Amino acid sequence: MARGFYFDNTRCTGCRTCVMACADYRDLPLGRAYRRVIDYEGGSCKADSRGLVHADAYAYHVSLSCNHCERPECVHVCPTGAMHKNELDLVCVDAKKCIGCGYCTMACPYHAPSIDPFSRQSSKCDGCSDRVSEGKLPICVEACPLRALAFGLSDELRGLSEGASSDIMPLPDSSYTSPNFFVRLSPAAHEALEAKGFIANPSEIENNREV
Repeated sequence: MARGFYFDNTRCTGCRTCVMACADYRDLPLGRAYRRVIDYEGGSCKADSRGLVHADAYAYHVSLSCNHCERPECVHVCPTGAMHKNELDLVCVDAKKCIGCGYCTMACPYHAPSIDPFSRQSSKCDGCSDRVSEGKLPICVEACPLRALAFGLSDELRGLSEGASSDIMPLPDSSYTSPNFFVRLSPAAHEALEAKGFIANPSEIENNREV
């Protein structure tokens, strides 16, 4: 049964508690993350002939990890079967099979898997499978102070808000991999679907970055 994450974009303040909780739980080194927060901005401020300033600027945050897709490209391209779906239907890496070829990192449109610079193998969010198998929530969900994250069966997550979508800028079109990621869009995110925006923190969300 498909499982995934729900993200309430109207609640997220970009505090990064989910990122820090995940990194602490997984004992990740500085500069490496399984969950990232994207800051997305757009619009402008313009002065008219009378000197009055008109603003249509917007900004919001997207908390993103592996989306445990229905059609995961990382699994599709893995030559050894290391990238697979486990008994919980969550996408995981079998370290005994991974050869560190990096095909998964190139294929994933969400940049979820990446090559660990120390082990030289792929690693990523596995939905906290160890916790979920014990009836617990993923650590990022439990840590979120604004309750902007939820986890569960995909059929149930879709019903958490009317019009929940798997598409939010700047993520790729959901038709590519059918992610188990469902979003309650904020007014700013609705506006961003029709306008051109930009990622305001590109260096922060790179994995294995120097800090």
